[in-house]
Amino acid sequence: MKQAVVLVSGGIDSATTLAIAQQEGFAAHALTFAYGQRHVVEVERARAICEIAGVIQHRIVPLDLTWIGGSALTSGEIEVPKDRNGAAISQGIPLTYVPARNTIFLSLALGYAEVIGAYDLFLGVNALDYSGYPDCRPEFLHAFTLLANLATKAAVEKLGRFVIHAPLVNLTKGQIIRRAVSLGLDLGLTHSCYDPAPDGRPCGRCDSCILRAKGFAEAGVEDPALREPKSGR
Repeated sequence: MKQAVVLVSGGIDSATTLAIAQQEGFAAHALTFAYGQRHVVEVERARAICEIAGVIQHRIVPLDLTWIGGSALTSGEIEVPKDRNGAAISQGIPLTYVPARNTIFLSLALGYAEVIGAYDLFLGVNALDYSGYPDCRPEFLHAFTLLANLATKAAVEKLGRFVIHAPLVNLTKGQIIRRAVSLGLDLGLTHSCYDPAPDGRPCGRCDSCILRAKGFAEAGVEDPALREPKSGR
């Protein structure tokens, strides 16, 4: 089996991406980053998802991005936007953008992949619902692929060519949820909220909660996370 490094955050998109990678025959090595995010509950959800998926190895990487700041997800001084409509969500780069996050995550995943001899990297970015995030767009993925094949010993010595897979990049949230259901995923394990309560319950009002609810409505599926709270284990 070919080896792949899969970024798993604990959300619907990354869980679905992991399942797609495995369905395509890749042996998955999962990476989750504990980067100082206020919704750190997603790390435990990622752990549960990877245990059930039976990945080759799941590494939870401590990475403090709070010192950079500049994001509602890593700074206590910036409020997470709430109660925004679809038009507001789709306009501009939101306060929940974490500076250079996907560039940092992919760089670390690339280094890990080079060491274990994996040339395929999977991540669950989406350019439709999250079009405001510059590091979720196809042009970013294309540019990083070029970088990966210029800046690594493995690529320069022609041991392999790195490929960045983003199978959900052009799907709506509803389409992603339907794909997840078809793959048999327990979406009740996933976490989407940017500003959860201390016990992990979603706020229901942030952009991510709103997009999640819209996606389940579009898919015609009930969100299992609303039926029964999950501990993440």
